[in-house]
Amino acid sequence: MLRRISLLLMLAFAVSPAAFGQNETVVVRPEPSDEILVNPGMGITTFQRFNGQPLNQGLRWSEEGPTAKQSDVSARSVFPDTSIAYCRWFWNELQPASDRIRWEIIDTALEEARQHHQTLAIRLMPYDEEHPLPEWYRNSGARRANKATDKDGTIWQPDFSDPLYLKYWNAVVATAGARYDGHPFLDTVDISSVGYWGEGWSDYMPAFQFQKALIDIYFDAFKRTPLLMNFDEPHGLAYGTGRGAGWRLDCLGDMGRQWKDRPTFSHMLDFYPQQIARMGIQDVWQRSPVSLETCWVPGYWKEKGWDVDYILDQALRWHVSSVNVKSSPIPLEWKSKFDEFQKQMGYRLVLRRFEYPRSAEAGAMMPVYIWWLNAGVAPPYREYSVALEFQSSKRRQTEILPVDVRKWLPGDAVFDGPVYVPGTLDPGEYQLRIALLDPRTSKSAVRLAIKGREADGWYKIGLINITSAAQAR
Repeated sequence: MLRRISLLLMLAFAVSPAAFGQNETVVVRPEPSDEILVNPGMGITTFQRFNGQPLNQGLRWSEEGPTAKQSDVSARSVFPDTSIAYCRWFWNELQPASDRIRWEIIDTALEEARQHHQTLAIRLMPYDEEHPLPEWYRNSGARRANKATDKDGTIWQPDFSDPLYLKYWNAVVATAGARYDGHPFLDTVDISSVGYWGEGWSDYMPAFQFQKALIDIYFDAFKRTPLLMNFDEPHGLAYGTGRGAGWRLDCLGDMGRQWKDRPTFSHMLDFYPQQIARMGIQDVWQRSPVSLETCWVPGYWKEKGWDVDYILDQALRWHVSSVNVKSSPIPLEWKSKFDEFQKQMGYRLVLRRFEYPRSAEAGAMMPVYIWWLNAGVAPPYREYSVALEFQSSKRRQTEILPVDVRKWLPGDAVFDGPVYVPGTLDPGEYQLRIALLDPRTSKSAVRLAIKGREADGWYKIGLINITSAAQAR
């Protein structure tokens, strides 16, 4: 009976701040929030542009990345705010001469991302049908895989097993890694090697030993920035993800009836689900991100009559963290569907319950019991510090909990353990607050799916009375 009364009192104190001083234990259950959260490393990305810049019109987009600072025009009423800008550039644009690489292009994009409160995801692309390999490379003595008289002869197709291809492409990637690996505003780098757009497939595929060498150069160059393996070539996909990369695919949404040479083929029904299972990459999302790109744009899906619910559900089933819709407007009829999609993709951290003592002694340890829920479909992939702050009108002191949020897979997580109460705290009443901090800046970096966020990104837990050692005796 006494235990039942004690429990009832504890629950009452959880919703009655005035009663905190009457009980030794405080239990707080924050109110969940249903808002869309813009958090690092996840969400719908901008493409070849940054937050607030004009969208592509109709069903068209450009594969040419920005080469200079662009003007801002508010587009936020028709496109989600996002934490990631995704840009990619062709080799001939980045390296117009063998002795010159235009790193100022990527430097400018990184600065643009910072100014627009984003990080930058990038891909360096060898070529496509409209953007040939650099002229200096084609005249370097490099081997050509096709002849000018072939049916695709208007496009200079490289021999990907040519030592010169490995040499020159390796030089670009290695120098990029030396310059940008670990950059605080570089989100991810696509592993780009063979074929159009560097997607890993070609009519002139080299033996796997050469594919492997072209993949390895990214792991040699980028040891800190996360890598994403392009999807189409199965052995390359298995190898790259096996070395620790996440993965990405570029035809999310294709439900068929659009390919002239394969009229019944569908990426969503005939290729992607099977490839994931056959290559054994179902669990890669548990430690590395999954990023998807739409086949055409959502407006094209609507025009084709494709099942948007199936498409978005499948993306969530693959534990997606980010999606590139090519900076194209989302059909207004689908806005609510995409809103709900955004609430589930990536990570969504809910603080469900926080228990702590009403009074604690400065310079001693106090027990806390914290229950979290990750209501998203993936963990955070970057390191964040779970921090508690003791705040008064005169002093603020922070303690970091021994928690690795990268292990917070979808579902419940708890921290039950002691927390040090700073010995420098004067006796008195303090506000206890919590936040997830970027360890590089010590500033709040992640929005939680609860109400009560303050202007500096911290969340109030409740009041705690700090005593001195003498008072405790």
